[in-house]
Amino acid sequence: MRRAVVIVPTYNERENLPLAVAALLEVFAAIDGWRMEILVVDDTSPDKTYEVALQLAEVHEELTLLLNSEKRGLGGAYLKGMEHAFGEMAADVVFEFDADLSHDPAKIPAFIEAVEQGADVVLGSRYAKGGGIPQDWGLYRKFLSVVGNLVVMTVLGDFKVRDWTTGFRAIRREVYETVSPRLSGERFLGYTFNIGFLHETLKAGFTVVEVPFRFVDRTLGESKLGPEYIRNTIAFILKVRLADLVGRRVFKFAVVGATGALVQLASLQVWWAFLPYQVAFFLSIETAVVSNFVFNNLWTFSDRRLRLSQAPLQFLKFNAASAGSIVIQQTVALLGEYTIGLYVLFTVPLLGISVNTGEVYAVVGIFLGMFWNYFMYNRYVWKKEAPGRGEGRSRREAEVAETADP
Repeated sequence: MRRAVVIVPTYNERENLPLAVAALLEVFAAIDGWRMEILVVDDTSPDKTYEVALQLAEVHEELTLLLNSEKRGLGGAYLKGMEHAFGEMAADVVFEFDADLSHDPAKIPAFIEAVEQGADVVLGSRYAKGGGIPQDWGLYRKFLSVVGNLVVMTVLGDFKVRDWTTGFRAIRREVYETVSPRLSGERFLGYTFNIGFLHETLKAGFTVVEVPFRFVDRTLGESKLGPEYIRNTIAFILKVRLADLVGRRVFKFAVVGATGALVQLASLQVWWAFLPYQVAFFLSIETAVVSNFVFNNLWTFSDRRLRLSQAPLQFLKFNAASAGSIVIQQTVALLGEYTIGLYVLFTVPLLGISVNTGEVYAVVGIFLGMFWNYFMYNRYVWKKEAPGRGEGRSRREAEVAETADP
């Protein structure tokens, strides 16, 4: 029988916890084929919520208490809870669930069904069709939720997920084992944990499914959401986006290309000191080509780094691709001159900058040449090898493939 653990982080939830546990146990009774349990992770609440949890654990064997010696925040509580649930409790799936019953426990069977159908992560979505937020929420709270979620989607550039900030989730073991090593530092201990975890989950290629639900505001206790939520979230997603940009292959490719241009200019001066200009110009281009080949191999395509035995043949392909880029640049310049007209000097409105149409043709040619180079390098020089069985896919996909094979 598969096992699922609902992690309930608590901090001053003495009044809400018995209600949440009763609601969860009622739902558990209707779920077949799974052993359902509750793990309360308490941050040593001043109102002694842990005492209530201990009393409930004496009555209900499905409940376990995990007590933190200090307040670790929402992310810290979930990470510790997942470690315990997937470790000592041998869970196959964990749920994130609020103790104040803002999350609808009646949706848990739908989450289980989505997991059984292949989902790696299931999100309780307030913004998918059929979901919703309280109509009586104040403008400030609606702003935090709706606008905050839109900002996350926009900055991270992923609009497929409708509810990035939801804290109602189901997560398979394989996702935790893959993603948790990537989560370190203070930034993952607070409310930004859920955004960061989902971002890394999507980057790893796991399947994410959304189940709509209507969020209900708490009736007992106080919300832990403060003004620092906005500041921390914005700072976090900007850092994540910047880190992604720096790590992306296209960015590295552009940096190497710019470096190659500098190498060409510098080497031209060196070669020209000893050789005729035309020869020096050719050698400076080839020097830049060598530089680009080496740095692209070591950095841009480091995950597909060529073996020494492959280098000679691939370097010839690299040269041919680079020559194609030069042809493209020259062709664009000539076409621009003879189809659009002779080079004309004009002024950019508002900016007051004088530009020669020849420079425009050159810039267009350079960009088309860069696109050509990136495509050719990616397709023919550092060609990605076909993944082996199960590689490049989530473990869930690999499992499905295994069962489907004859």
